[in-house]
Amino acid sequence: MATPGFVDARTVVGLAGYLNQFDDQDQLDTGAALQPQLRAIDGYNPDETLVDWVCSFGVTTIHTGHGPGTVVSGQTMVAKTWAKTSDAAATVPRAMIAANLGPNVLDSDKGCGTRPKQMALLRAALTAAKSGNAEAKPGTATKLDAQVWKNVLARRVPLMVTANRSQDIMSALRLKDEFGIDLVIDGGAESYRLLEQLREAGVTVILHPTMGRHYGDMENASFTTAATLREAGIPFALQSGYEAYVPKTRVILWEAGWAAANELAPEHALASITIEAARAIGVGERVGSLSVGKDGDVVLFDGDPL
Repeated sequence: MATPGFVDARTVVGLAGYLNQFDDQDQLDTGAALQPQLRAIDGYNPDETLVDWVCSFGVTTIHTGHGPGTVVSGQTMVAKTWAKTSDAAATVPRAMIAANLGPNVLDSDKGCGTRPKQMALLRAALTAAKSGNAEAKPGTATKLDAQVWKNVLARRVPLMVTANRSQDIMSALRLKDEFGIDLVIDGGAESYRLLEQLREAGVTVILHPTMGRHYGDMENASFTTAATLREAGIPFALQSGYEAYVPKTRVILWEAGWAAANELAPEHALASITIEAARAIGVGERVGSLSVGKDGDVVLFDGDPL
């Protein structure tokens, strides 16, 4: 059986290394609460063992970058797993701006504070960029930061918000309405509770790994959320996400297999890690299906890939 190369819609592979040592962990900088100027391409290591490892399972395209841990952790990139330099790998050098709401940020010692504080920091940064008043002084965005926020406001780059609890997802949707920005929900463990709101907002959900551990803000996660979103007509893709333990990543093919075992039709499970994933990260015209004119990313199986 031939399939398109798999697309991992959200990972930190290439920035987070499998050795889990200080010198191979570039996926999160806790130096400040808001750091949208940090570029994934500057930390991406194409020789990292995990890049080759996921490629061996047919993952040819990854949306990788800074992980959850601060209110805004940095920029993401879309990369090819077979490339041997970061510039060659970078299909999209700046794909999204990674923001985070909830408990991953609550414990930060950089003034992220409560959920209202997290939202206030995001609103302040967007408001400052919109008014042109962002200057380099303590507690406000620098001019470099402001340019990033201006691109978000101009809808040149989406804001991807990691939000699993329904209250955090709703906060992200309010931010979208308030500033008219393009929004992608990352995680979405309780997205099945907000089907009408998500459909009305027209957002895509990059859903947590099917087998993601159900504790903390993911305590209400469900194996069947992928099927629920599909039935509701909400665009979604599966992801490997970020894992704190070695080997530092999941494999989206296995996550799709578990989704197929939990009410998602096999063809839709494959779509969630191919064409739907490609569309979710803005590269559907290049990858995700076996079509004339697209990149020649092909995976061959001697049986059912799921």
